[in-house]
Amino acid sequence: MNRTPRVMRQAGFTLIEMLVALGIFLVITGAAFTLLSSSQQRYQTESQVLTSFQEARLGLDQMVRDINDAGFPPPTFFAASHPLQSTSAPFGWSLGAGYPNSPCQIGVAGGGGGTCTTATAGDNAPGDFDLIIETNPNPNPSDLSNQVVWIRYQLQGTTLMRGVANKVSGDDPDADTSAAGMLVPFVQNVVNLNCPSQIPQCQTANPGIFSGGPVPIFRYTCDTPTLPQNPPPACSSALGDNSPANIRDVAITLIVAAPSPDASTGAVRLVQLSGRGRRVNPSH
Repeated sequence: MNRTPRVMRQAGFTLIEMLVALGIFLVITGAAFTLLSSSQQRYQTESQVLTSFQEARLGLDQMVRDINDAGFPPPTFFAASHPLQSTSAPFGWSLGAGYPNSPCQIGVAGGGGGTCTTATAGDNAPGDFDLIIETNPNPNPSDLSNQVVWIRYQLQGTTLMRGVANKVSGDDPDADTSAAGMLVPFVQNVVNLNCPSQIPQCQTANPGIFSGGPVPIFRYTCDTPTLPQNPPPACSSALGDNSPANIRDVAITLIVAAPSPDASTGAVRLVQLSGRGRRVNPSH
């Protein structure tokens, strides 16, 4: 007797099941790629913030070192016949305001009220965003070619510039440090004075940083020889001792913005760094 072979039917997916599976796969894949893209953007933002922080920290450390050396070596360090090897004042200003023989007043709290003018920039030096340091970082009594220099820090827009010029007898510290090509970019994206999206928006987004408008980079503490005070007060143009020769401490505040806004919120990412330079040499 012949038997008919049994046909084995294999189970498979229906068209509807395939479409449902494909839809689920696409949803999961899309979510994964969205999460990956968001993670990459956040990584880039954090990397930029870290880079800005590192650059600002290096810049701050350099400024503190320069301020610590301000006014060194004093005139008593070298013979009077070698004026270029010693400092005339710890901090410089315009020759038109009487540098170095006519002490002037520091312009603080927005740059107003001072007479230590810098003619080319039209502001005050020492000031909130402009400082000229007079020093010899490597004094050597036996090497008369190693002379005093003027080191200038000046905020231009959102770039903190730095320049170094050899001290020349009779020259203007302001003119020599602001000559063409002398000032070069030092720290980028400094927003103490001009924050992206304007100061009001920055104040709203960062109330702990911009509590009262622009934030001075430099704040000064002065010795008071005419009326000794301990601790020394903040330099004020109302005080007779408010002169570059009497600056003892310089508090530095740098607010640096990351090149790109936060990927998720669109807000500007800021880093605030603070430091203090204390003039070691008191002989001026």
